[in-house]
Amino acid sequence: MAFRQRLARPLLYTTGAVALGGGALYYTYRPRTIPGADSAVVPPPQRDEQGNFYPPRFPKVKSRAEQIADLKRSGGIQGSITSLLKGDSTSDQNEIDTIYDLLVIGGGATGAGIALDAATRGLKVAVVERDDFSAGTSSKSTKLVHGGVRYLEKAFWELDYNQYALVKEALRERKYFLTTAPHLSSWLPIMLPLDKWWKAPYFWVGTKAYDFLAGSEGIETSYFLTKSKAIDAFPMLKQENLVGALVYYDGAHNDSRMNVSLAMTAALYGSTVVNHMEVTSLEKDANGLLCGAYVRDLVDEKNGEKSPDFLVRAHGIVNATGPFTDAIRKMDEADVKEIVAPSSGVHIVLPGYYAPKGMGLLDPKTSDGRVIFFLPWQGNVIAGTTDASTKISYNPIPEEHEIDWILSEIRRYLSPDITVRRGDVLAAWSGIRPLVKDPKAKNTESLVRNHLINVSASGLLTCAGGKWTTYRQMAEECVDEAITSFSLKTKPTIKAPSVSGSELIDESAGLDGSCRTHEVKLVGAHGFSKTLFINLVQHFGLETDVAKHLTENYGDRSWTVAALCGPTEQRFPVRGARISALYPFVDGEVRYAVRHEYAQTAVDVIARRTRLSFLNAQAALEALPKVIDIMATELSWDSKRKEVEWKDCKPPIAPLTA
Repeated sequence: MAFRQRLARPLLYTTGAVALGGGALYYTYRPRTIPGADSAVVPPPQRDEQGNFYPPRFPKVKSRAEQIADLKRSGGIQGSITSLLKGDSTSDQNEIDTIYDLLVIGGGATGAGIALDAATRGLKVAVVERDDFSAGTSSKSTKLVHGGVRYLEKAFWELDYNQYALVKEALRERKYFLTTAPHLSSWLPIMLPLDKWWKAPYFWVGTKAYDFLAGSEGIETSYFLTKSKAIDAFPMLKQENLVGALVYYDGAHNDSRMNVSLAMTAALYGSTVVNHMEVTSLEKDANGLLCGAYVRDLVDEKNGEKSPDFLVRAHGIVNATGPFTDAIRKMDEADVKEIVAPSSGVHIVLPGYYAPKGMGLLDPKTSDGRVIFFLPWQGNVIAGTTDASTKISYNPIPEEHEIDWILSEIRRYLSPDITVRRGDVLAAWSGIRPLVKDPKAKNTESLVRNHLINVSASGLLTCAGGKWTTYRQMAEECVDEAITSFSLKTKPTIKAPSVSGSELIDESAGLDGSCRTHEVKLVGAHGFSKTLFINLVQHFGLETDVAKHLTENYGDRSWTVAALCGPTEQRFPVRGARISALYPFVDGEVRYAVRHEYAQTAVDVIARRTRLSFLNAQAALEALPKVIDIMATELSWDSKRKEVEWKDCKPPIAPLTA
C-alpha cells in the first residue's frame, strides 16, 4: 500500500505536467481560421458554355445630387417636430416621414460607423461632413488596428482597470475588422528588439499576456527570436547590443479607404451620406430642443455658385466631429466646458527599403519615454508617432523639429551602415487625436484613448474620444443612447440591399433591429479572396502589382475599377494607365472615386481614395494634372474650377524640403 502511495504522487505530478504542457501546446498551435484566407463568399464569375464572360454587377449608391435632394426634403416641414409627432391633424404624414431619425455631424470613422449601425437597425439616418470622409484624424492614423501593448503594460503597473478594459475591447474589435473588411485589413508581425537579456522574460510575459487577453480574437501567437534570427528577419537592425527580439501580432489597415467603405456601405443600406456639406448652425424648436441643423454645400462655392443654407430636420442630432467636437457643442450651448484635449501625432513616410515588407518594429522606450512604430505600408514605411499637446487647426502641418525627432529615434535602432537622411522623407502628416480630457492628467501620454458619450439638455448627443480600432463599439453605444434619448424605434430589415451584388446571399439575415455591425460585411468584402487578383490579370490584362493593389483596396469592387481603366494602347498591360510611375494607382480609380465614392475634389482622390499624397508628396504633385483632367471630364469642370483644384491641392501635398 505504501509503495502504491509513493508511486501515485509522482505519477499524478507527471500526468498534470503532461496535461498542462499539452494544453499549452494545443493552445499555441491550435487550428485557426485566418480572415481573408477563405474562399470568397461570392465566387468570381466564370465563362458560360458559349465562352462569354460577364463581370459581376454591383448596386450603385445614389448620386450626390440625389442625396442632397433627400436632405432638403427633410427640411420642408415648418413648425416643431414634437407637435407633429403628437398627431397634429394639419400635418402631412408623408412629410413627417421625410424627417430623419438621426442627423450625424461628422463623416470620420465614428460618424460613418454610427450611420451604418443606425441604418442596419432600420433607422432613417443622414450623415454630413464638412470636408471629405476621413479628411481629418481618420486618415492620419498609424494604420494599426491594435489593442495597445503599452496600455496593457500601464494597466498592470498602475493597476488601472480602465486601461485594461480599453485593451480588451480593442482586441475584440480588432477581429471584427478582419471579419467585415478582410480586403482592407491584415495581420502584421511587429518586432520588439531586446538590448538586455533581462528584458526577454519581461517582454515575453507581456506579449503572452497580450495573446491570452485576445483569446479567440487572436490569430497568431507571439514568439522569441535569437539575435541571428532577428537580424535575418529585419536586416536593417543595429546589431550592437542586440541580444534577440520578441515578435507579436497586431492588425494593420488602410484607414481612409476603410472610412470611405463604411460611408458607402451605409449609403447602400439607405443612409443619406453627403461630404463637403458644412453645418452652419443648429435649429431648436419652441421647447428649446434640437430638431435639425442648417447646412451649406461647399462644392457649389468651389464652382463659383452661391450656396444658400438649408434646413435638415431630425429627431436626434449626433456630434461625431472628432477634434472639432467642442465647436459643435458651442453651437448648442455657447459657454459649455470643453471636453477634448487635442494631441498631435506626426508620422513620416520613408522608402520601402528601410524595413522588410512583412515585418514592423516597435521601440517601446524612446529617448524621452514615448513609443515609436516603424511599419511597412503600401510599399513604403511609416515611422511615428509623436504625442504632444497641440491646438486644434483645420489642416495641421508637421513641425520640422517633430520630423527631426522621429528621424533621430530611427537612427538609434537601425544599422549604422544605413544613413537615414532628411531627404529620404517622402511625405509627412500631422493628425490631431481627440482625446477625452481628464482634469487630473498632467500630460497627453497618460490619457486613455477611451470615449465619452454625452447628451446635452437640448438633446445634442456627443460621441468623443476613442480610437480607430474601437470605432464600431463607439458607434454601437452611441446608437443605443440615441434610441433611448430620442425614443426611436428600430425595426428588422425585411429586404436588405444587395451589397454583395449576388442573389446567392440573403443580406437581410440577422438584421433584426439590434446592432449587427460586427457581422455586416463592408462594400468589397463578399467577393474578395487572396487569389482574386489573378482573375483581374487574366480578364483585363492588368499588371500583377496593379491587380493586387486593386483587390487589396477595393475587394470585389476591383472588377468595376478595372473595367473603368482605359486601354493603354500597348501589348501589355492592356488596361490600367498609372497616374504615377512609382505606384500602382491607375486611372480607373479616379473614375471610380467620382462615380461610386462621392469624390468631389482632387485632394479627395489623391489623398484619401488613393493614398498617393500620403506615400510620396512629390509623386502626388506630378500626378495632379492627370488626376484633375480625368475629374474634369467626369464632373464637367471648366478651366476656372480646374485652376481652383490646382491651387487647393498644391499646399497640402507640396514636397517637403530636404
